[in-house]
Amino acid sequence: MIREQELRATSEAIFPRLDERPRRVIAAADALFLGRGGVSRVSHASGLSRTTLHRGLAERHTPSQAEPRLRQVGGGRKGVADQDPTLLDALEALVEPLTRGEPRAPLRWTCKSTRQLAAALQQRGYHIGHPPVARLLHDLGYRLQAHVKTLEGAFHPHRDAQFQ
Repeated sequence: MIREQELRATSEAIFPRLDERPRRVIAAADALFLGRGGVSRVSHASGLSRTTLHRGLAERHTPSQAEPRLRQVGGGRKGVADQDPTLLDALEALVEPLTRGEPRAPLRWTCKSTRQLAAALQQRGYHIGHPPVARLLHDLGYRLQAHVKTLEGAFHPHRDAQFQ
């Protein structure tokens, strides 16, 4: 069985040298070869969206024709962090007081939902929704999960003071 590391290595070696259509068709052929779950595995390993892979699966039956226009390198919409460099600092300032986990460990998490964080950022004047907030948190090393011990027992008003 082909592993994700092998899929990633082949896509990193081949895809930068291809245009959009051949990249879609080759990735779709890999997904078809893998069978059930192949589209998800190839999408995760190559970085191509599932929609792109399904389009490649549909295009493999059509004759090859030159596309009139191809995107240039760097084309497309810029990310929200690229558009506003202060966004990451504002998000980090919102999440930092509520960060859970061992400070020295690589895994950190927050109990605030992405919708709550997006609403707080919108109140500060940023135009952002909850899916980009989730991606930015993931890039910052956060996981969106609540630790079970935070849900147990009664809350004592002086309990938090010793940790702050």
